[in-house]
Amino acid sequence: MPRPPTVRDLLDARGKHQFAMLRVETLEEAEAAHRAGVELLSIPPAMILDRRFREVAPTAFAFPGDNFYEIGDTADFLKWAFPLFKHGADGFYCSGSLQTIRAMADHALPVCGHVGLIPSKRTWTGGFKAVGKTLDSAKLVWNQIKALEDAGAFAAEIEVVPHSITAAIAEKTSLFLISMGAGAGGHAQYLFSDDVLGQNTGHIPRHAKVYANFAAETARLQEMRVQAMRSFTQDVHTGSYPAPQHLVDCDADVVADFRDWLDQVA
Repeated sequence: MPRPPTVRDLLDARGKHQFAMLRVETLEEAEAAHRAGVELLSIPPAMILDRRFREVAPTAFAFPGDNFYEIGDTADFLKWAFPLFKHGADGFYCSGSLQTIRAMADHALPVCGHVGLIPSKRTWTGGFKAVGKTLDSAKLVWNQIKALEDAGAFAAEIEVVPHSITAAIAEKTSLFLISMGAGAGGHAQYLFSDDVLGQNTGHIPRHAKVYANFAAETARLQEMRVQAMRSFTQDVHTGSYPAPQHLVDCDADVVADFRDWLDQVA
């Protein structure tokens, strides 16, 4: 039977194969990603607990993930991760502390950290902008990588880092690098399904590539909903609905007997 790649498989494939990775939010997206050949999936934690996930995405390496402030401290992360691991999680995204990453790794939980632009910690690097464009900030990214290695992580999401810096880091690290806007030096390329499908109507990140226009299709379907509901409302108000073909009835003598009975009891 086909199976997801293991951590060892990912590490052994570094520099030999570029993996595709998507963040999916629904089972429909997970199934589409599987059928499209996407190997790595970031998923909401609840999805791994749904038995249907493995039915639609049997070979995906699944990373449940949430922001550290949604989960809590080290003890909370462990309580969060163990049931997910039991239900088939292949790895865990963790934006928590190095202490948390170390504790998860100590329990043999495959953990992926985050370096570069970390949205939940962006205030420390100046907001939503690239990290690593200066010598000092490039050193910061490298030091983050080394800290994750020392804590026992097997992977790191490297986000919005100059591609040449990512390539240099890839030559020196033992981690599996998941690139989000950080270039082909990473070992996997990661985007959100919302961006790939064109479901976002606001700012589109520079690194995102849009392959479809679901936003326009969603707007078209919404207009169809409005029109259908408006026609229904008009039919109700004018008496056109319900029509005879929408009704059930009974024999006239049953109605007559019922009315006679109702007159006596009501």
